[in-house]
Amino acid sequence: MQRHHQRPNANNGNNNMAKALDGKVIIVTGAGRGIGREIALLAAREGAKVVVNDPGVASDGSGTDASPAEQVVEEIKKEGGTAVANFETVAEAIPASKIVKQAVDTYGKLDGVVNNAGILRDAIFHRMSIDAFEQVIKVHLMGTFYVSHAAARLFREQESGSFVHFTSTSGLIGNFGQANYAAAKLGIVGLSKSIALDMNRFNVRSNCVSPFAWSRLIGTIPTETEAEKARVARMQQMGPEKIAPLSVYLLGDAAKDVSGQIFAVRMNEIFLMGQSRPIRSVHRDGGWTCESLAEHGMPALKGSFYKLDRSADIFNWDPV
Repeated sequence: MQRHHQRPNANNGNNNMAKALDGKVIIVTGAGRGIGREIALLAAREGAKVVVNDPGVASDGSGTDASPAEQVVEEIKKEGGTAVANFETVAEAIPASKIVKQAVDTYGKLDGVVNNAGILRDAIFHRMSIDAFEQVIKVHLMGTFYVSHAAARLFREQESGSFVHFTSTSGLIGNFGQANYAAAKLGIVGLSKSIALDMNRFNVRSNCVSPFAWSRLIGTIPTETEAEKARVARMQQMGPEKIAPLSVYLLGDAAKDVSGQIFAVRMNEIFLMGQSRPIRSVHRDGGWTCESLAEHGMPALKGSFYKLDRSADIFNWDPV
């Protein structure tokens, strides 16, 4: 893995520089708390008019509460920005389309969408309920589709627009007890790449961000052993504000040549993640049988097998 270290320079934090999202209208789903909140706040500081979407559900998707979205809007307005609250769910097509409609009705256009809304219903696979699987898929994968699909027609007509979708190393790499979440998050990667391919001719971009950040969605990680306590302590240092700059950058015109990519963000580190490509091949004249696969084919490939790694096994050094 190639690493590059960027030193701070004199221009960082220069208020005289042009704002990254001047004049743009941005939707951020799940923006009432955590990562979504930080993205909404930074987008507004960078000149965007922001639709702050959040029905205020609990981490498992239950209940509703208008106050998280309203509080973020109030905070943006206190800083001199422009924002409006939206309380629709992304998990159904018609309510999700109303988020896009509100953006256009309120501000006259739409330039970017951040698909951040999510819930968790973790369980070991053989004990996972059908409802737990379906609900996580509906919010994460179907929600990302519904909002993006409603926005795509506008982006096609104006021949511009940017999508930022949130994925996870639980899908990209793996994790225990998250089959529903992993399936949804890896599905989002395929959806994002398809949007990037289909809409590239219309100057519409689509990228994924995989965040490492402490939030209420990972606040249920066990802390029984000293190692678990140390891991959680490290994760708590990774504030959601660290995710916002890349997400906001990807919405702006400066990222006009960035599409179809997967980024991971961990504290001050940004990783460009790999995408599935062939790594080893084997062939046999006349084709394969079960016997020849067992004797030759699979042993020849086995040296390149992936282990049953989890995210923590791959990102096994302290964040920078």
